Amino acid sequence: MMIDVEALDDHGDAIASVLEDAVLRYEVTDGELTLHVPHDRIGQVLKHLRDEGTCQYKSLIDITAVDYPGRERRFDVVYHLLSMRQNQRIRVKTALREGEIALSVMDVFPCADWYERETFDMYGILFSGHPDMRRILTDYGFRGYPLRKDFPVTGYVELRYDEEVKRVVYEPVKLVQEMRSFDFMSPWEGAEYILPGDEKADEKEGAS
Repeated sequence: MMIDVEALDDHGDAIASVLEDAVLRYEVTDGELTLHVPHDRIGQVLKHLRDEGTCQYKSLIDITAVDYPGRERRFDVVYHLLSMRQNQRIRVKTALREGEIALSVMDVFPCADWYERETFDMYGILFSGHPDMRRILTDYGFRGYPLRKDFPVTGYVELRYDEEVKRVVYEPVKLVQEMRSFDFMSPWEGAEYILPGDEKADEKEGAS
C-alpha cells in the first residue's frame, strides 16, 4: 500500500493546530506520523486522538520506552495507537528525565494498565495514578531494569532451585570464566607456526 506522506503531514499539522502548545512538534518518518508532546499533556493529547472525528484512534496498541543514557531527558515514553475507522496508526512520544514520573493514561485507555507496568518493569519509569505499579514480567525480587542501556548482560543475580531448602534461591551472578576481551586476531595469530598466506605485513613496510 502506498503511503501518502503529504496526507500524513497535513494530518499532523491539523492535530498540532488544534492542540497548540500540547504538541511540541510532529514528524513523518518512513511513512509514520509521530507527535512529540510534554509529559504533563499526554492525557489531553491521547483523549483528543481517541475522540476527535478526524482521528478516532480508539485502540491503544502498546506503551514502551527508549533509553538514551547520554541525553538530559534520558527516556522517551512511546505510545502506539490505531484508528480502525481511518485505517491509520500514530505514534506519540514524551521525554522524561531519569527519576521523573510519567502520568498514567488508564483513565483514557484502561488497557494501559499492563503496558505501564511493563514499561516500569523494563525501564524503571513510574506512572503516577496507576493503581497497581508493580513488576509484571520479571520476579518481584528482581533487581534492576533489563532494557536500560546500562543493565549488564549477565544481570545482577541468578536463581536456582535449592534441594536442601526446597525452594528457589537468589545468588550473585557467578561466571565460570572472566568476561573475555577479544582482540579480533585470526585463529592462527599467536601460534608457533603460521600457515602460508596468513602472514601479517609489517605496518611500516605496508606504509612505505
